[in-house]
Amino acid sequence: MWIKEIKQRIKSAPVIYVIIAVLLIVLIFRLLTNFSDNRRQMAIKSGEWDKLMLVLSQIDGNYVDSIDRKSITEEIIPVLLQKLDPHSLYLPPAELKNADEALEGNFDGIGVQFNVPNDTAVIISVITGGPSERAGILSGDRIVRVNSEVVAGVKMHQDSLVKRLRGASGSTVKVGIKRGGVKELVYFDIKRDKIPVKSVDVSYMTDDSTGYIKLSKFSRTSHEEFLSALKSLASQGMKRLIFDLRGNSGGYFDQSLLLSNEFLEKGQLIVYMQGMKRKRQDFHANGKGIARNIELKVLIDEGSASSSEIFAGAIQDNDRGTIIGRRSFGKGLVQEPIYFSDKSGLRLTVARFYTPTGRSIQKPYSDDYRYDILERYRHGEMTSADSIRKNDSLKYITRGGKTVYGGGGIIPDIFVPLDTAGVNKFFVNASNMGLPFKYSSTLADRYRRELNEVKDITSLYKLIERINLEDGFLKYAALNKLVPEKREWEESREVIITQIKALFGRYSVLDDLAFYPIMSGIDNVMIEAVRK
Repeated sequence: MWIKEIKQRIKSAPVIYVIIAVLLIVLIFRLLTNFSDNRRQMAIKSGEWDKLMLVLSQIDGNYVDSIDRKSITEEIIPVLLQKLDPHSLYLPPAELKNADEALEGNFDGIGVQFNVPNDTAVIISVITGGPSERAGILSGDRIVRVNSEVVAGVKMHQDSLVKRLRGASGSTVKVGIKRGGVKELVYFDIKRDKIPVKSVDVSYMTDDSTGYIKLSKFSRTSHEEFLSALKSLASQGMKRLIFDLRGNSGGYFDQSLLLSNEFLEKGQLIVYMQGMKRKRQDFHANGKGIARNIELKVLIDEGSASSSEIFAGAIQDNDRGTIIGRRSFGKGLVQEPIYFSDKSGLRLTVARFYTPTGRSIQKPYSDDYRYDILERYRHGEMTSADSIRKNDSLKYITRGGKTVYGGGGIIPDIFVPLDTAGVNKFFVNASNMGLPFKYSSTLADRYRRELNEVKDITSLYKLIERINLEDGFLKYAALNKLVPEKREWEESREVIITQIKALFGRYSVLDDLAFYPIMSGIDNVMIEAVRK
């Protein structure tokens, strides 16, 4: 009932804004075109936009009070774009800068990764060769002060702390650190620099012949990073690859083309795009890819979107590999960047993506668009392949004779349901309180010296074997007034203990090379993928 009510509110609210938009959006045109007085009384000639221009001229020439054109413009543009499609966006200067940084592959900062388990930022890892490493910052250090401001114990949002640490290359930030074994704060003057942002989270061998690569986004450096990881795995004997695109919401289109090209034969269609104002444009493989003979499995889920779906669609439609997981998000609209002189910009939808068989990747956008994932839960798609809604009028056949469906997103060849094993009341409460995360941080402090000596996954496991994680966590949970029933702990024990091991391992020099291999033991999609 509450879902229906929220939907109705969201559905009705934009109408008010649109009415305002009809009256005020044309102020934007006033600023951009610098109308002269003699155009204020222009007549309506041919199209509907002329009426808006006329309204502008009347408001600009006759309205009773002064108008804050800048603030109105900033409010109206997003409302206007909402009426077009879900992915056309207006980005103010700060948001545009952050969006570009995330995809360009670098940003200006101090070069640390941290978490905030108990209202104080704890350094998880220091980027090799970065400003913090050069200054002497260590894993396990706690950030207490940034310049003259206390940032620990004040419930500061993580984004606010990031903003204080980042800054222009060459500028200096003074950071006060609480370090284990040292009574007083230790201060470091850190000179900010360009920090590389990796899109390949991790790559490793799952066995003697199977490699694993996880790509978090399609950034400007993704292809370069992917090739480096691919070559490293090949040198270790890789014959088959598990390529994990779960949760990858996309990014640069050209990077999806470059990665697809590595696996396809010359002339094979990767994707094509087309729009009312854009002629069809086809993109084919050039036959020079270095992974054309590697067995491929691609992991996707409801968080895989855009460029991830282009890649998965190209592999599936060309019968090149096996797609495993759950139906992808369904974002197949092409956004073209438009930049303005005030450093703001648009991401305007200009075309649609289509897979090689002709399937539109884009799911329908209606009043329920933003609730699509919730609807998948409600009608059972997350737990049963039979509940995936397929439209027989959008059925396509690959050259190899495989049936695939359009209508939004990529339906996997092998469906793996959302894993609910071990999920009960205790697990949910412990997760909501962040107890596995907090306990792993406590353990990392306790075993800091031993963690610093860890060099590989084998030595990490030896360290973990010395720790009674089960008793330690249950006591920690009890201190936080959370005690499971015997049946609850039996159900959730394996999941929680595995999470703690993975999070604890992340505090070592291995970082994600510990986290992902350990978590794969309870990852049902990975368990399916490693089967031969």
